[in-house]
Formats: sequence, structure tokens, C-alpha cells
Amino acid sequence: MWLLDKMLRALVREGRLVVTDHDGSTREYGDPAADPVRIRFTDKGAAFHVARDPRVGAGEAYMDGRLVVEPPHDIRDMVLLVMRNANRPGGNLKPPSTVKRAVDWLAARADQVNLRGKASANVVHHYDLTRQFYELFLDEDRQYTMAYFRDPANSLERAQVDKKALIAAKLRLQPGMRVLDIGCGWGGLALYLNRHFGCEVLGVSLAPDQVKFAQERAEAAGVAGKVKFQLIDYRDVTGTFDRITSVGMIEHVGAPHFGEYFAKTNELLDNDGIMLTHTIGRTGPPGTTDKWTRKYIFPGGYIPAMSELVSALERNRWEIADIEVLRYHYAHTLAEWYRRTCLHEAEITALYDARLFRMWEFYLAGAEQSFRHGGMVNFHIQSVKRRSAVPMTRDYISEEAARLCALDSAPRWHLEPAAAE
Repeated sequence: MWLLDKMLRALVREGRLVVTDHDGSTREYGDPAADPVRIRFTDKGAAFHVARDPRVGAGEAYMDGRLVVEPPHDIRDMVLLVMRNANRPGGNLKPPSTVKRAVDWLAARADQVNLRGKASANVVHHYDLTRQFYELFLDEDRQYTMAYFRDPANSLERAQVDKKALIAAKLRLQPGMRVLDIGCGWGGLALYLNRHFGCEVLGVSLAPDQVKFAQERAEAAGVAGKVKFQLIDYRDVTGTFDRITSVGMIEHVGAPHFGEYFAKTNELLDNDGIMLTHTIGRTGPPGTTDKWTRKYIFPGGYIPAMSELVSALERNRWEIADIEVLRYHYAHTLAEWYRRTCLHEAEITALYDARLFRMWEFYLAGAEQSFRHGGMVNFHIQSVKRRSAVPMTRDYISEEAARLCALDSAPRWHLEPAAAE
């Protein structure tokens, strides 16, 4: 416990953390007047496991039941408290040694080499959890990317409808256009574009159950002739498209493949076309994906820096027409996913086990803090081959988004949304 004690005394300045070791001894950190978040270690080696590599060890200890957060607080409270302190000026978790940083960097870069077979396996690792699992915490349309909160008090359902409206507005769609949706998820965006614009949409993904379910949705809506889904690597798509959407996809590509990605999409897009890339992004320079996330959640995944995306676009004959940085929207999205996940603990544990439930809690809480206190945001990059493809000013985006938002009333989830923070 001595090593973790030393680390926490240097780290925790805001808020209050109370730690009880396996032997009953208690230590307190931070502001004595603050409401305490209390955690407890259940075995002799748990504290050292966390201290040895905090960013991996804390998640593993919590998943395995070796670290317990005492009610009325939960793991989200602990993660937000610790990382708020770690991200303040002068705050930091114990930095790894130079050798360890080099080894981690090399491992992270190797993990991002996503050849076809590996790319498919990586996607299946995350997305082949059952449909029932995702239905327990996503909105009715199963949007598994950032929602767009025009008002933080809005429901998740309203915010996801508004996200689709914003994307559609930036695409400047016309009836009959042919759209490629790379990383189509469960088909919600493709069906939305067809419903509002009569577009022909091809959605592609490497997740078998997602593709199957999206096809079922298109058939049920009577639009299977115009909205199609294929289990195919984007690199194997052929033909020409008027518009391309890439929503939450490039995070799975890997930095070594950014050039290949934008070269292929440039080849697929009509000369007067528009591509909209929606991605999580770093506020700072290029980095690496943390080891816990690579191991348990997104193998092969990488969050790009703006500089990496812009340079890859420039090298492949793209012109950037518009960039928008969306800052706190994903924090609100993840907080609501976390809330709904916790409400369905019994169902998730029955589907899998308690360890997976705790893993998912830790993942969502950690991701939320990255958008609330850390260095993650979302980017919208609108790219074109000819600058004449979009108007002189961006007024058309807000005008069309407002029109589309007014057309859709958001469905209600089966439990009331949380009050705005």
C-alpha cells in the first residue's frame, strides 16, 4: 500500500478519496471538507497491482472485484475524481519509465496495423456482443456514437436524432443520390438518409450481427431495394458515390492506415461529391491508445489527432471544406449510457457475468472523463474534391439541420432520462 499511498498523496488535491486496505487500515486524501468517495481493496496484492500501472491496474482490479467502491458512490465517481486531479495543472498519475513508455508505444503502434483479417477480428471483439446487450443502454435507433446535445437537458433520443440531422445537413443531399456509409452500425443513419432524401445507401461493416440486423430493418421498412448492407472491408468496395459518411469508423482504422483510408475514399467519391468524417479526436498531438482499452475494449483502435487526419487528407488530393470541434457532447452521451447500463445490471450479468458488467462500467466512466476533463473531443471534417461542391458560407448547415430536426419527434426510452447536470 505504501507505493499507492505515496502516489495518491501527490495526486489528489480536489475532492476527497478514502482508501481502506485489505487489513482494515484507512488513508484519506484531498480536501477533508469534501464529500468522500470511499474505496476498499479486498486482498493483499490489490493496492500494489493498481500502483504498479494505475491506468491498467485500476480497471483490472475493479473488474475482478479486488477494488470495491462503497455506496452511495460508484466507479464513475471514483474515476471522475481521480482523473480530474490527474488532468489538472501539475497533476499526474505516476509516469512510466522511459523504457516502459517506449515499449508501450511500440506495442500500441503494432496493435494499429489492421490488415484485413485482423481488422475483422478486432471489430468482432467489440461489436459481436448480443443485440440485447446494446439495446439495454443505447437509444431506440442504436446509435453507438456521440449524440448532439443542442440543449444538455435533452434526452439521449432527441440528441441522437439531432446528430443524424447535423450529419445529413453537412452532406447537402438531394433525392436519388448514392451514399456510401462506412462503418454503418445497426443501419440507423442509412435508413434516416433514405427516409428523408430518398437516397440509395450502401452500408458496409465488418460486424456480422450488425449487418444482419441492419438488413432486417431495411426489409421491415420496405426499402431493402434502396438501402443495402454488406459485410465487407471498405477497401474492397467498388463503384462511385455522390456522398460518403464515416461515423465512428476511422477510430478503428489505425494511424498507419490513414493514408490508405483517404486514398480509397477519394477513389470512391464522385468529383462533385462530399465526404463527412465524424470521429473522436485528440485535442493535442498524436499519442497512443492506453493499454487497458487496447486489451479489453478496442483492440487495434486509435483516436487520431487533427494533424494526422489533415495531413493524410492533404496527401490524397482532398480539400477540407469545413471542420467543427464538438467538445462536451460525448461526455453527456456516455453519462447517459452509463446510467442506463447501471439500471440493467441484473440483465447484463445474466447475459454475461458480473465481471463484464464491471468492465463496461469502467469503460464508460473512463471514456466520459476523457471528454469531460481529459484530451478527447469529436471532430466533424467535411472534405471535397472540388471546392465548388459547397456554398460560400456555412449557413446552409444550420438551416438544413433545423429543418430536419423539426421533422422528427424523438422516441421515448422506456425509462425517463436523467436530469441535466
